[in-house]
Amino acid sequence: MSKYILAIDQGTTSSRAIVFDRNYEVVSIAQQEFGQHFPNSGWVEHEPEDIWDSTLATCRGAIEKAGATSRDIAAIGITNQRETTVVWDRETGKALHRAIVWQDRRTAEICTQLKGNGHEALFSQKTGLLLDPYFSGTKVAWILDHVEGAREAAEKGRLAFGTVDSFLLWRLTGGKVHATDATNASRTLLYDIHQGEWSPELAEILRVPLTVLPQVKDSAADFGTTSTDIFGSPIPVTGIAGDQQAAAVGQACFNPGMMKSTYGTGCFALLNTGSRPVQSQNKLLTTIAYQLDGKPSYALEGSIFVAGAAVQWLRDGLGLINDAAQSGALAEKADPNQDVYLVPAFVGLGAPYWDAECRGAMFGLTRNTGPAEFAQAALESVCFQTRDLLEAMQGDWQSSNQTVLRVDGGMVASDWTMQRLSDLLNAPVDRPKVLETTALGAAYLAGKHTGFYPDLEEFSETWALDCRFTPEFGEENRESKYAGWKDAVSRTISKRSK
Repeated sequence: MSKYILAIDQGTTSSRAIVFDRNYEVVSIAQQEFGQHFPNSGWVEHEPEDIWDSTLATCRGAIEKAGATSRDIAAIGITNQRETTVVWDRETGKALHRAIVWQDRRTAEICTQLKGNGHEALFSQKTGLLLDPYFSGTKVAWILDHVEGAREAAEKGRLAFGTVDSFLLWRLTGGKVHATDATNASRTLLYDIHQGEWSPELAEILRVPLTVLPQVKDSAADFGTTSTDIFGSPIPVTGIAGDQQAAAVGQACFNPGMMKSTYGTGCFALLNTGSRPVQSQNKLLTTIAYQLDGKPSYALEGSIFVAGAAVQWLRDGLGLINDAAQSGALAEKADPNQDVYLVPAFVGLGAPYWDAECRGAMFGLTRNTGPAEFAQAALESVCFQTRDLLEAMQGDWQSSNQTVLRVDGGMVASDWTMQRLSDLLNAPVDRPKVLETTALGAAYLAGKHTGFYPDLEEFSETWALDCRFTPEFGEENRESKYAGWKDAVSRTISKRSK
């Protein structure tokens, strides 16, 4: 009898594999970083082979660390960096171009042209998304237009497009399965989230042939089995979800009104709206939180492009810290009389501003400003952006209930950051005992489909609180700080838009 579920967590800067047991406990973890490529300003790319090699190595490593074999693995669940785009040759399995990463801004001009032609309302109505370089559709079009012979090959049905989950699934199954799940499909600008199918109309506008698109399935479904040569014996793949949706599942946010926020390279907040998609009036996204038994559950989402990446900037760009874990302790030493703000628009600003062209800026610098103030500004920028999202969500989701935020991701290990987040939101922040919520969500989806794990209600009861952070700031202090942030953002946007 199989003992474990293997979760593949393929992220922006590293690939990880985690083995979970029947009690949702982590048995083993393997992780491997891979290279980032920045060929032009605002461009971000990955080598697809690096993604595949690191995924394969970590899967084998995690199974070995668990003292297990492939026969001990009941199923595989995949969660992935969303929107990142791969186009490959169906015959060779090789990618035509480096993967264009979700952070990449090269298609900003295409999006501007589409808006100018009056298409944004149609895209928003069908997909719940905005016309922004963030999403996959314009990235696919760019590859087809810029790789010699690509468009002709696509028209002949020789090419396949996929987000990273789809690319990994193709490789894992030896090229037998070209599929994705509804959560990843909902991030492409090509999927009608109301009809539950690819939109020929949107595909025609973006000039993406329908033949390159994968089959769309539930988040818990039969996605095929791995080739025998990969792990020694075949393992079924039965769960797929984009990383933010997988985190919402792992946080057991199954009821309307529940909210989670994941703090990784970026920050992504999802508010479950149940079976009813809510069209945002505040530039948030309407997306699919998960889909089970053919029934989608929807969410409002706010996307922050730079969260943990701001801490990486402190470490790698400025050399102010040697390790990301040092940022909170350094911020704690900041001069309380200095109001220093970082607007981390390194690749533009996401929700609720959606300005692809603006770039980062610092405000409030004095001769006394030093590393501690830079660290505080970087961490507070994540908190301020979260408040932007929360206020926008509350505007769209009319509810008298106080929002309790469930958090996960690398940054939530910092008590200082989570306390400041609660202070600036004026809301409780709940950190769970199991921080591997993204991988857990993928594992749960895979295990649910095979009967390894129970139904949603029973799974929800296993969610356990590690620490609840409650507000300590006074109203005047909180609102003064937030007003300073809004002023800094307005100055950043206005300078770049002139």
